[in-house]
Amino acid sequence: MSRQSLFPTVAWGVTAAGAAAVACAALRLPLDALDLRFLVLTAVTLGVTSRVTVVIPRVKSSISVSDTLIFLTMLLYGGEAAILLNAAESALTSSRHSKSKLTVAYNAGALAVATLATVSVLRLCYGGETFTELGQGGRYVTAICLMALVQYAANSGLVALGYALKNRERFWPTWHRHYLWTSITYFAGASAAMLIAHLMRTFGAPALIFATPVVLITYLTYRTYLKNVETSNAQAEQARRHVEELSHYIAEQERIREQYAQIEKLSALGELASGVAHDFNNTLAGILGRAQLLMRTHDPEKLRRGLEIIARAAEDGAHTVRRIQDFARQRRDHDFQPVSVDQLLLDVREITRPRWKDSAAAGGVQITLDLRLRSSATVMGDGSELREVLVNMVFNAVDAMPRGGTLTLTSDEEDGRVVLSVSDTGTGMTPEVSAKVFDPFFTTKGKAGMGLGLSVSYGIIRRHEGSVDVESEVGHGTTFRILLPAAGRAPEPAREAPAQAEPARPACARPIRILVAEDERDVRELLCEILRAEGHEVYPAASGVEALEIFRASGFDAVFTDIGMPGMSGWELARAVRETDETVPLAVITGWGDAVGSAEQRAARVDWVVTKPFDADRIAELAAEASHRRHATKQEFAYAV
Repeated sequence: MSRQSLFPTVAWGVTAAGAAAVACAALRLPLDALDLRFLVLTAVTLGVTSRVTVVIPRVKSSISVSDTLIFLTMLLYGGEAAILLNAAESALTSSRHSKSKLTVAYNAGALAVATLATVSVLRLCYGGETFTELGQGGRYVTAICLMALVQYAANSGLVALGYALKNRERFWPTWHRHYLWTSITYFAGASAAMLIAHLMRTFGAPALIFATPVVLITYLTYRTYLKNVETSNAQAEQARRHVEELSHYIAEQERIREQYAQIEKLSALGELASGVAHDFNNTLAGILGRAQLLMRTHDPEKLRRGLEIIARAAEDGAHTVRRIQDFARQRRDHDFQPVSVDQLLLDVREITRPRWKDSAAAGGVQITLDLRLRSSATVMGDGSELREVLVNMVFNAVDAMPRGGTLTLTSDEEDGRVVLSVSDTGTGMTPEVSAKVFDPFFTTKGKAGMGLGLSVSYGIIRRHEGSVDVESEVGHGTTFRILLPAAGRAPEPAREAPAQAEPARPACARPIRILVAEDERDVRELLCEILRAEGHEVYPAASGVEALEIFRASGFDAVFTDIGMPGMSGWELARAVRETDETVPLAVITGWGDAVGSAEQRAARVDWVVTKPFDADRIAELAAEASHRRHATKQEFAYAV
């Protein structure tokens, strides 16, 4: 049951309890003790003080200054008179602020119950039907505190409970937020009532006149305190709005930063696409132009030389693709070999000698290279890629020393890792520049640099499971430190054995039936021609679905397939083929070869993955190996039978 649905039940319960308290008070009210002074108190309470109210902020509720007269009635005429007067005053005040009869009845019942609780506690502690002697002796302060505390706790608790149920809120936060501060009104009213009662016992009925300034002072005190509360609430609300505005501003700034970062990414992507298009256009121009020239000649020497140029141009294009994959950190192949770090630095020194020595000397600049070989370790890696990284760093160091200096290449070992350092005594970099040197397209060379060298180098080092950092100070040079996992000591014949070498291809492979699945017509025809030139029987298929139908209709000795095909991918085809034949050799030939992980290869149970553009000799070797495996499998099966 929800809080709001509980309100009517609780309201009727409190109303019934209040009605019972009023009925008991009316029956027990001593009429002979009532006098003209009581009638004056009743008239002032219902006609004047019930109209002098202070509205509680943000709550459809109010408090009046009648508490002083209610407490005075309790002290002079007993609890029953106070209960009746408080219930009547509450009903009258509530009817002016609420049109709900249930709410009016609830408030009147709550005040009657609260006053009954106060009267019961005072009688329990001090006894007697009236409390005319409470202001005498040492009971003055304790009586005030007890009377105010019980009345405040019972009254504010019941009112807060009704408001919380009606507005679907929790009781404690509601009471603490809206009614805690009203405690001052009860203690002020009880103190004023006790003082007036003492004066009336001393000076008689005329002392009742002193109630007027006391009530006025109490009212002004309420208003002043309320203004302070409202001011605090306004300041809190203003602070809340400021926090919301600040949060909105921060969120807006974050959104703008994200948009700016996206624009930078798109700009970087555009520059990358432009650079890639330039490189590929050069490669394609060389291939297309050379092919057109070859179509016009019959000279065998020119044909051979032209074909070599075309093959070299295609290899350059493949190298461009690999560099892009390194830049994007998408390559996951690890075709690494042991590389001696000392020999690596020796090679880099010789490769870069024309730049740091000859070209620098021609420009009147003296650069000295200091080679410090302190490690005889090896690392597992691609020697050409590591040389490319170090060469790029050496060239950057030379550019950073326009007036000459010392270039230092160092190999060292640290905590089981190999450390390669490239240091210069050049201009150095600021911390802001050092933090961006590995960002794509960031360069300090203006139009002379693309800003891809160190970014690509970073990708290569990460692919080698290493790290690279930079230390630089303006005017004191720069040091790049590359940390790589050590693989062992200096080159030893026993450690140079090739890893996972494939079995040697037979001198003459037996012809086999090969199914080729490739959606690109030119590539499909090229594969078929290479395999047929080796004497094999080849069946082409333009899609994975077509290839699977052909395979199930007629057995094959090997399957060569692309990955990206419409309808059914190469991985799906491989898994379907394996369900039919677990031993047939499977080769994947794809342009995504470098991005294919070993886990994917094992999941599809593929024997080989070849990257496009492929070498014709490599395809012939795969066919020979497939022939060898297939005939060996058939021979083992024959022996088993």
